[in-house]
Amino acid sequence: MPVNWVGLWRVAQAAFGIADASRQFLAPPSRAGAAPDDLGLTRAPAGMLGHLETRLTGVVVSALKEAFDRDAARLDLERAALDDQRRRAEEALRLELIRQAGDRALSRIRSIGALAILIWAVSVVFVMRFPDGLAGAGRIVLGAGWLSLLGATAASFAAHAQLSRWVAAAPLSQARPDTVPEGGVSAAAPWLLLGGLALVGASLLMAI
Repeated sequence: MPVNWVGLWRVAQAAFGIADASRQFLAPPSRAGAAPDDLGLTRAPAGMLGHLETRLTGVVVSALKEAFDRDAARLDLERAALDDQRRRAEEALRLELIRQAGDRALSRIRSIGALAILIWAVSVVFVMRFPDGLAGAGRIVLGAGWLSLLGATAASFAAHAQLSRWVAAAPLSQARPDTVPEGGVSAAAPWLLLGGLALVGASLLMAI
């Protein structure tokens, strides 16, 4: 809760005013030719009031210092809360970007696997429709193409599992969206798909 500095200052002014009024009320009027003992007696109340005023000043200063300390502690807590909110927002943004990058990579890998299976299925239908069209060399080329398509399918499954583990481990790691694992099986899958497509197409051309 913010401190009412104006109210504190008014309280301090009121305390000082009470001290001054008390000193003026208790101090007797000065007389010409007063004895030294009388002068000493008149100074005693002023000394006590001065001590009271000093104590009141110390109390006010202590209150102001305590208020400043409370404000400083409150500001430190608010700053810590803002820093924590900023870190949470940055972490949420990082995880969201990683999720989007992982979804794009997973979609690409799934597309490669589905396309490899589709090409293999089309080639099987063609072979069943024209069983006598393939000679010895054509069958070898077709078999190599099927092996390449099978490798592309296996690589797509392995890459899918690798990407899924990477996305799942992102909250506990320092991964960034630009560090998507695209090497190894992820990089081999599209090349195996292209090789299988080329070999299967060549064998079908040889059969025509």
